[in-house]
Amino acid sequence: MAYRKPTLLSIIIVNWNAGHQLRDCINSIQKFGAPYVIQTIVVDNGSTDGSESTVTDVLGITVILSGENLGFGKACNLGAQHAQGEYLLFLNPDAALYKDTLSITMAFMERPENSGVGICGIRLVDENGDATTSAARFPSLRILAGKTLGLSKLIPSLFPAHLMTPDELNESQTVDQVIGAFFLIRKSLFDRCQGFDERFFVYFEEVDLSLRAMQLGYTSYFISDATAFHKGGGCSERVKATRLFYSLRSRVLYAQKHYSAISYFLLIVLTAVELPLRLVQSVVRRSWADAQNTLIAYRQLIGYFCGEVDGVYR
Repeated sequence: MAYRKPTLLSIIIVNWNAGHQLRDCINSIQKFGAPYVIQTIVVDNGSTDGSESTVTDVLGITVILSGENLGFGKACNLGAQHAQGEYLLFLNPDAALYKDTLSITMAFMERPENSGVGICGIRLVDENGDATTSAARFPSLRILAGKTLGLSKLIPSLFPAHLMTPDELNESQTVDQVIGAFFLIRKSLFDRCQGFDERFFVYFEEVDLSLRAMQLGYTSYFISDATAFHKGGGCSERVKATRLFYSLRSRVLYAQKHYSAISYFLLIVLTAVELPLRLVQSVVRRSWADAQNTLIAYRQLIGYFCGEVDGVYR
């Protein structure tokens, strides 16, 4: 019988002030990772909460201290440079593996008939075991317009939602993209794509990579019977104005890169229309903090268009 070397998996975690969640994530890998994980790489993006120090002494963990917040995509690429695995799993620090997470996922990816699957995701669940966002549609102008204007709720047949609901993901299936909290990709494909586009500081980087993988002939696949924990929201909950700015900016960058000229122009118009809509919603909810965060985010976005150097999460 011909000898086949073991499948090697490198898990890359980008940490930014994740607190105890980072150690919980690492503990789950140590408990449920064997025999698939060859290495675990933590790229710390200039954390100030000391979370990186909780894993520096853990056997088998490679910790890379960036010294500053590089952004998610750039930090992932830095971690991938040190990866030795045939597969790369980008795992959020607020996520955790379960007993069968990797056995089901890796078995699926290793089957010869699935060689055309380049990226794989699984069902993500919260503390109560309820399914959370696990996959999404590519954000076309129609999908973004439906979300912004509320048409995805009024006329879902014409304006499908960007994020797929748990009801839509009852079965394993090919999807446009899986969520970046658990993002398994063949390293050969990752290298062909030259990794994440580092212009996306945070948000849309996995959307962009998934689209480029599809353009190379590979599919993204969602496995319904494999699960992992994901808290959601992540560390950016504490910087809501900056989070909104980067979400808007990444959306603009994605449209600039993948939309036609007319669709890109319409996306800019849609983004402008979204400002008063957000403010009205804040007033209706009597959430003055949300209104203030919205104004700050749009001020940063205007500064970006004017060529100002934008700040990063601190």
